[in-house]
Amino acid sequence: MRFMLIHRVLEDDPASWEPNPELIERMNGFIEKLVANGALLTADGVQKAGSVVRRRGAAVKSTDGPFAEAKEVVGGFLLINAKDLAEATAVGEEYITCFAGVEEMSIEVRQVVEAEDIEPYLNK
Repeated sequence: MRFMLIHRVLEDDPASWEPNPELIERMNGFIEKLVANGALLTADGVQKAGSVVRRRGAAVKSTDGPFAEAKEVVGGFLLINAKDLAEATAVGEEYITCFAGVEEMSIEVRQVVEAEDIEPYLNK
């Protein structure tokens, strides 16, 4: 099964957006371990700047960041293979330790919808 691990950080915490050599070293070691055991599909950080596109009824509106209404914002993600949610959560618990200097953050672990998950809905 595929799982997306999304790390969320405080938008106004400089440590969340300015990686230091220790963080890079920890993250590289963690990524190498995931690659070696065949779990990693992809991993990326994201830039602080961005936009949000919202629809309310028929109205579509785009807003540039920073995102004043959000305390935590997405800082990056991993896409991994894991046998179940428990294994993916264990990866998330190790992943969060890479960010030792970040004041506050969370890792959201979500199973990815596969084609066979939606197949019953396509044949109605």
